[in-house]
Formats: sequence, structure tokens, C-alpha cells
Amino acid sequence: MKHITLYAKLSLLTLSAMLVLSGCSQSLIKDDTRDATEGTSHCSGSEWVDDSSLAVLPIPVVAFFMPHTDLNEIKSDDYLKRCGEGNQLINRDVSIGRAMCFPTALTRIVTLGVWQWCPARVSWEADVQP
Repeated sequence: MKHITLYAKLSLLTLSAMLVLSGCSQSLIKDDTRDATEGTSHCSGSEWVDDSSLAVLPIPVVAFFMPHTDLNEIKSDDYLKRCGEGNQLINRDVSIGRAMCFPTALTRIVTLGVWQWCPARVSWEADVQP
């Protein structure tokens, strides 16, 4: 009976740590707000992306305690260039929402810590100067 209790506590602790460490959102870039000039237009959008990660040392169970590396690099420039040239953009803001990573933390448990699937939402906005 003590083994079951210890196993349950360890599982709960591991799940809690994964949820806390996965974070909720991250800002990739956020400019100080500047006044937009005459003729400035606003550009914004959002998109679902794969923000999955893989353990640096992919050995089952040991991988729970290893750092993870992102499989797909998410760069703010890839999204802001949809609004225009970089020298024309002001008031830029790019953020990644990882709220959906919480329910998909089960993939990390199933793979014994080796891999975690994370569907993230990238949102971007900027003012485009003429």
C-alpha cells in the first residue's frame, strides 16, 4: 500500500512540475509604444504552431529531469515580415500563448519524459509606417 501511495505522490509531483514549468505565455518582442504618424496602418494576426520539445538526453524516465529543446524555432521576424519591412514597423508585439500545452502534458507522461507535444498560439501586431 505504501508503494502505491509513493507512486501516486511522485506522479502528482511530476505532473505539477510539468504544468508549472511549461508556462502560459511568452513575449518574443514588445516595443515601447510610440505615437503613430498620419497614414500609419495596423497589422495583426495569429496562428497555431507546433511548439513541441524533445529531451536533450532522450532516455525514458531520465528525460523527465533533463532540459528540453524546441523542435521548431519560433522567431518574431517570421511573423512580423507579414506586415512589411522591418524598418517600417513600430509598436511591434509578438507573443506565444502556451495555454493548450497544459492538457497535452499527457504526451510527456506517455513518452516517459522524452517528448511533449505543444500546440501554441502565436499572435503578432504592429503599426506600419508609410
